[in-house]
Amino acid sequence: MSSRISIIIPAFNEESSIGLVLDALPQDKIHEIIVVNNNSTDDTARVASAHGARVVEEPQKGYGSACLKGIDELNAPDIVVFLDGDFSDFPEEIVELVSPIEKGDADFVLGSRMILPESRRALLPQARYGNRLAVFLIKLFFNYSFTDLGPFRAIRYSSLMAIGMQDIDFGWTVEMQIKAVKNGLRIQELPVKYRERIGVSKITGTVSGTFKAGTKIIYTIFKYLLT
Repeated sequence: MSSRISIIIPAFNEESSIGLVLDALPQDKIHEIIVVNNNSTDDTARVASAHGARVVEEPQKGYGSACLKGIDELNAPDIVVFLDGDFSDFPEEIVELVSPIEKGDADFVLGSRMILPESRRALLPQARYGNRLAVFLIKLFFNYSFTDLGPFRAIRYSSLMAIGMQDIDFGWTVEMQIKAVKNGLRIQELPVKYRERIGVSKITGTVSGTFKAGTKIIYTIFKYLLT
């Protein structure tokens, strides 16, 4: 019997890209698609609905807030995939991402943008630097070697519930990875393709966004080191 795969896409002002993301998804493999409209001021919600997604609203801004809202709306999946709405990832690669979980070989699969040279080059320099620093600290403190903090990831639903995600903004991805290590989840990283996003990044596209994200990521690493 095939797995029930749910997709959660947090989206803030992604009207120009969200339709492309949804159209590229392997619809025949997916149980449900939830787009979390994170207080957008454009037509993100309307476009997402027109392209077949179930749209839910999360007025509290923050990447983690949107992801947590999506989790609350899930309809009994086996596997949950998190995917950005900016069309920087290749949604069709979901099939490869969930495969180790379906085979029983992994509980958490991270799509790494840092393995393929062409994907790595598509990242902004500040994103590459931030990734290297964060994964170095995770290796130093938690003894696990990741290559990326990429948002494109799949996790077994029962494992997602067990780790108890909490972060409401920039610390979401690193929280999941640290908790996966600390809870003994079977982890795999797979190389994924990556391209320049449509529009300007809300995080690494601005000086303030880069600083806030970097500070929160480092804070989150030390928080879980001390707890």
